[in-house]
Amino acid sequence: MEAPPGPSAPADETSEAARAAEENADGTDRLLQGTRGPKESDRLSDGTDQLQETREPKESDLLSEASHRLQSLLSLVGLESRRDRKLGLQDVRRISSGSIRSWAPQGPKDLPWSFLRRLLALDGSARDTTVMPGSPLGAGAGGGPPAAGEEEGLAGDDDIYSFSELAVPEVPLSPLDLLCVVLLCSDSLLQQEILLKMALCQFALPLVVPDAEGGKPTFLLWAMRDVVKAWGPPAGREAGGRREESVVRARMPTISFVRMEISSHSKSQILNAVLGPGQPPHDTFVHRDMALGGISRDISEGLVEISWYLPSGKGAQDIFPEPLAVTNLRGDVGSHWPQFRLLTEVSSAVFILTDNVGVQEYELLSSLKESPPNCYFILSPYRGRRHANLRFLGKLMSELKIDYSHVLVKVSGTDRAGFVRRLRSVIRGVVGAPGVRRASLEDMARAARQLGMCVDEDGAECQRARELAERATGGSGGRGPPPGESPELPGGPRGGGAGKGLGPAGPRGPGEDPPGGQKSEPGQGPAAGRTQRDPRGLPGDLPGFLKGLADTSPRVRGYFLKWLSYGPGRPTPGHLTELRAAASPPPGPNPGGLEALGQPRAASSLGAGPLLREMGRLYEAESGPGKAGKVPGPRGPSAHFPRLAAELLLAGFPLGLADGDAGGLPLRWVAGVLTALQARLRGRCRLLVLSVLGARGVGKSTLLNTMFGLQFATGGGRARGDVLQLVEVAEPFSRDLGWDFLLAIDSEGLAGRGRAAPEGGEEGDVDERDVARATLAVGLSHVVLVSVTDAADVPPAVPRAFLRMERLGHRPSCQLLLHQGPGSPAAAPWDPAEGAGPLGQRSVAAAGLEKRGPGRTPGQAAFLPTRGHTWHIPGLWHGTPPMAPASLAYSEAALEVKRCLIENLRNGPPDPDRSISQLIERVRRLGAPGSSKASAHVGPLS
Repeated sequence: MEAPPGPSAPADETSEAARAAEENADGTDRLLQGTRGPKESDRLSDGTDQLQETREPKESDLLSEASHRLQSLLSLVGLESRRDRKLGLQDVRRISSGSIRSWAPQGPKDLPWSFLRRLLALDGSARDTTVMPGSPLGAGAGGGPPAAGEEEGLAGDDDIYSFSELAVPEVPLSPLDLLCVVLLCSDSLLQQEILLKMALCQFALPLVVPDAEGGKPTFLLWAMRDVVKAWGPPAGREAGGRREESVVRARMPTISFVRMEISSHSKSQILNAVLGPGQPPHDTFVHRDMALGGISRDISEGLVEISWYLPSGKGAQDIFPEPLAVTNLRGDVGSHWPQFRLLTEVSSAVFILTDNVGVQEYELLSSLKESPPNCYFILSPYRGRRHANLRFLGKLMSELKIDYSHVLVKVSGTDRAGFVRRLRSVIRGVVGAPGVRRASLEDMARAARQLGMCVDEDGAECQRARELAERATGGSGGRGPPPGESPELPGGPRGGGAGKGLGPAGPRGPGEDPPGGQKSEPGQGPAAGRTQRDPRGLPGDLPGFLKGLADTSPRVRGYFLKWLSYGPGRPTPGHLTELRAAASPPPGPNPGGLEALGQPRAASSLGAGPLLREMGRLYEAESGPGKAGKVPGPRGPSAHFPRLAAELLLAGFPLGLADGDAGGLPLRWVAGVLTALQARLRGRCRLLVLSVLGARGVGKSTLLNTMFGLQFATGGGRARGDVLQLVEVAEPFSRDLGWDFLLAIDSEGLAGRGRAAPEGGEEGDVDERDVARATLAVGLSHVVLVSVTDAADVPPAVPRAFLRMERLGHRPSCQLLLHQGPGSPAAAPWDPAEGAGPLGQRSVAAAGLEKRGPGRTPGQAAFLPTRGHTWHIPGLWHGTPPMAPASLAYSEAALEVKRCLIENLRNGPPDPDRSISQLIERVRRLGAPGSSKASAHVGPLS
C-alpha cells in the first residue's frame, strides 16, 4: 500500500490562541505548529530550512493508545460484553417496558439502545447523544418534571436558584463515535438494518470504518446491500427512465470532500447546503455547527461517509440532473492516507478544504502526480500567507494538471448562498462532462482491496453462504424469480389449489369445478406432476435451498437467506410506480407517497420467499386430501419442513405462506408450523397475533416495520400472500402482559372499492380469494389493524372476513388506521354512533353478501372499530421524495399506536385464548368443510 510522503502522526486541532497569533503574524510565512508531528524539516517561505524537534511515536504506542480509547468507550456505553457476542436484530426488536416509551437516556449506557430503537422507528433524532441524568422514564429529550429527590432542599417556587438543581443535559460522546461503536458491536444482519434505516432518515451512511484499535479500515459492502435508491428520469426524458437500483450496483459519479490540516469552514455543513434544497437544509452529515456536532471524536476519525443526491425528474426542482454519490472523509488527509487514496481512485472529483497550502500539503498531493485525481481546492487563507499559498498552489496545479478554475476561495465575507450556487455549478460541470468516471460500491470495494483494506463481505461465513446460494439457484448467484412472481408450478403459473378449507382458485362456490373442467384428483397437489425432481422427490431448487437452511451455523444461515435475494441483477432497474405520488398523488389509496422509496425488496419477495412458499405447498400436497384437521403432517421428504420454518421464525426471518393468487391457502402448513413452534418453545407458548389488512399501497407494511422493527417487503404489489414474523417479549414484561411472543402477519394488499358488481353494487364482484385470505388473517389474530386512506376505503373483503369469524365465535379487536396522504387533509374521526356512515354502509353490504339474518344494525357490525380505536397516521415523508427524510411525525404516530395497543392489552381483561395449542385448534376449525356452525370456504356462509 502506498504511504503518504509527508507526516503521519495524528492531527490535533490548532488552538484559538495559535490561530490568532498566526493571523497577526507579519509577512513571514510560518507553517502551523503542532498539527502533525513532521518527520522532516519544514521549509520557510524564503527557502530556508528550520529543524523542528519532534519525536515520531512508535506504532506500538499508537496501537496501545487506540485500544485504550476503544475499551474506555465500550465501558462508558456498557457494550464490553458485545465485543465478541454481537447484538442482533432480535435483541433490538425485543418488546420491553422501555421499548414502548419515548424516553430520554438517563446515562451513557442508555445511548446505544436509544439510538437503535429510535433508528428502527425512523426517528430523525436518533443521533442525539444527550443524556438527562435523573430524568424520569417517559420524559422527552427536553426534560420533564424533576424526580422526587431533586425537589428536596428547594426554597420554594419563588426561589430562582432552584433552577440550578434541575437535571442538566450531558453529552458524553460524539454521535459518530456512538455510530462506530454500535456497528462494531452489531452482527452483520443488524448492520444492514442500521444502514437501511439511516438511508430512510436521509443520514449519511458509514462507507469505510476505521479500525478502532489502529488496524486496517473496513469497507462496508455487505452492510450496504439492502439499501435501494430510486430516482426520476433525467431532464428531457420520458417517465420510462425512472429507475430503482441497489446502491451496491448502481454506477454514478462520485464527488468527495476531504480536509487538509485546518479548515475554517465545515465541509459537512457545506455538503448539507449543496445537497439540500430546504431552508435550513437537512442535516444529512453531522457538522460542527449543529447541536452535538462539535464534540471531539475518539474512534471515528478516518470514517468515510457516503450519501446520494437523487433527482425527482421534475426539471427545475432538481439541483443536479443526474444521480450522484457524495463522500466525506472525517479527519485530516495526511493522518488517513489509505482512505484518501481510495477516494482519489474512485471519485469523479475530490474537493479539498484547507486554510493553507504549504510544503507539507505540496509533498502529500504531489505524490499523486502519476495518476492525478480531478482535484478542486476550497481555500480560506490566513492573513499574511497569500504569497506562500499562491506559490505552492501554482506548483501543485502543474503537478495535478489543473488550472485556476479548480480553486474556490471562501473567506468570512463571502456570500454563503452565492458560494453554494457556484459550488453546485462546478459539480454540475463535473457530472455532465463527457467520459466522467462512474463507480458503484462494488467497484469501490475492489479498489479498497487493492489498497489493503478489509471488506466486510470477504469473511469466510459470508462467502460460504454465497456459494450455497449459488448452488441452490443453479449458479444464478442467488437471483430469485422476477419480483412478484413465484417459481412455476404444475398447471401453469401459480398452480392449483394447495390447501383445503379457505377456497379454490377463482370466485366459485364449493363443489364447483376449476376453470377448464379440470378437477382435482385425490393425491394431486401443487407438487404433483413436477417434471424436475431430485432423487428424494423434491422439486426444483428445493434441495439446494434445504441444504443451506440445514447449515449448523446460524450466521451462515442468515447470510444464505440474504444471498438468495441478491444476484447479478438484483434489484433489476425498473419503473418505480411509487414515484408517481411524489408531488401530486393520483386518485386512490397511496397515502405514503413514495412508500417504498429507498427500501429493499426483502427476501420474502425475491429468492427465499418463493422457495419457502414452495415448501408449504409441497407439505400440503404430501399431507393428502381429507386431512385438513390432522396434525402432524406427512411422512415424506417434507415432514421436517415445519421444524425448519419454526427455526426461521425464531431467528427473526419473515416466513411467507402461499401466494395471494394461489388456488388455496395452506391451513395444514400453518398448523404444522405452529405445532413445530410449540415444540421448540416448550414452556413459553403464549402468542399474541396481530395482523394488518388493507388495499395495496396504503403503507401497512411500512407501519408494521416502523412499529416493531420488522422486515416485511414494502411497496404496492411486492408482498405475496401472508407473511409472518415473530417478536419476543422480554421475560419480566411478558409475565405482566400475559404473552411471550408477538406474531405479526402482513397480508398482501386487498382489492379496494370501485369494482362493480353485476347488479351495480360495489361489493358483489370482490375476488373471493381476497375474502379467503382476509378470513385467514382475521381468524388467526387477536388484534387486526385495518389500514386505509379514509373510512370509505375499507376493502370489501374485510367486513366479510369479520362476519365469517364471528360465526365461529371469534371476534378480534379491530383498530382502524387512517393514513394522511401528501397534501391531503386529515380525515374526520370515526364516530361509532354514526350507523349511516361509510363503515356502516359497508357493514350492511357485507352482511347481505354473507346472508346474515335481519336485525343486524350497522353499529353492531363485528369489524367496526370502537371509539378510541381509530388512529390518524401522517404521511411517511417530510418533504418531496426522493430526497425527503422520513417524517418525525410519522415515527411518533407509529410509536403511539404501538404504545397504546400494548398498554390496552396489558390493562384489559385477561384473554385465556393465547396459547399456541388453541391457535392450532382455531386453524383446524377454519379448515373443517363440514362444520355445523360455519365454513370458512369461499362463498357465503349459510
